[in-house]
Amino acid sequence: MSMVGGLRKMARLARRVRRVDLSHPARSPLGTTVVNCVAYRDGRRLRAADGIEESLRQVRKYGDGFVWIGLHEPSEEEFEGVAELFGLHPLAVEDAVHAHQRPKLERYDDVLFTVFKTVTYVEHERLTATSEVVDTGELMVFTGPDFVVTVRHGRHGSLGPLREALEADVEQLAKGPSAVLHAIADHVVDDCLAVVDAVQADIEQVETDVFAPRGAESADAGRIYQLKRELLELKRAVVPLARPVATLATEPCPSVDPAIQPYFRDVADHLARAGEQISAFDGLVDSILQAHLAQVTVAQNEDMRKITAWAAIIAVPTMVCGVYGMNFEHMPELRWAYGYPFALGVIAVACFFIYRGFKRNGWL
Repeated sequence: MSMVGGLRKMARLARRVRRVDLSHPARSPLGTTVVNCVAYRDGRRLRAADGIEESLRQVRKYGDGFVWIGLHEPSEEEFEGVAELFGLHPLAVEDAVHAHQRPKLERYDDVLFTVFKTVTYVEHERLTATSEVVDTGELMVFTGPDFVVTVRHGRHGSLGPLREALEADVEQLAKGPSAVLHAIADHVVDDCLAVVDAVQADIEQVETDVFAPRGAESADAGRIYQLKRELLELKRAVVPLARPVATLATEPCPSVDPAIQPYFRDVADHLARAGEQISAFDGLVDSILQAHLAQVTVAQNEDMRKITAWAAIIAVPTMVCGVYGMNFEHMPELRWAYGYPFALGVIAVACFFIYRGFKRNGWL
């Protein structure tokens, strides 16, 4: 870049700074939405700067390095200054502010806009029909030649530990913004794998309950449906991410160092494993639900057989008593001294043989 071109670029930057002054915390429209703002050069932190513009000046002063800005749920007004400072596309800005996006990768000139769904496992003592198993959030990443802007939505998915781990790996961080993008993708996918393993334990518990003996704690249909809904939410977070990661791993992308692409292939492998497990879980939960419904049907049939058998047994005394309760004058054995005990004996013997027949056939 010529000296004249550099001076013109700095002049444009100065005009932006005058219009949107974020350097002073008391006047910053971003308020507490800025989680962190750090400038890096050769994989190491530069001295702490007073505001985002000063950090950007440090980076562009040396002509290399980058700025990493972390934001948490900014409003349109709060994000406007950052968007103008880095020249972010309005469509990407709108997606980043309003969230509720599916995982995707979009290119705007030399800026990549990546959307990740973050997931976490919600601990619970016992899965119920209303238990929350998977909690999701969103993480948007703007990757430019000399900056990374992350916008996080949700109660989890903090990048603080990730930033510390990257700063400890100076060689990797020196590769620039694409190294940060890879680390974020790898972090999100690792979280997905952890959630998948935790959900597997819930599925195994429900499966055990379904095939437990009658009388033990059983898995009702509400628990299984709830697990399927939570599994669907996990699937929506993981499966659509496969295409963006594959693009980063195989196709030339602006602001992505070719040396980083093999690392994205490793992330794609892990993501494929998570997607395959989720698909297998989905089929397994369907099978568990079908098995549970079949067991319910079998149990209902057994109950109906028992009710029918007892009704048949009770029908014998009902019939005999009904006949002798008709009060006709000329009926057999009405005046016989042993007529009543004889009738009771006939009832008892008939009921015994009917009961033994049902018992032998497994109805009772």
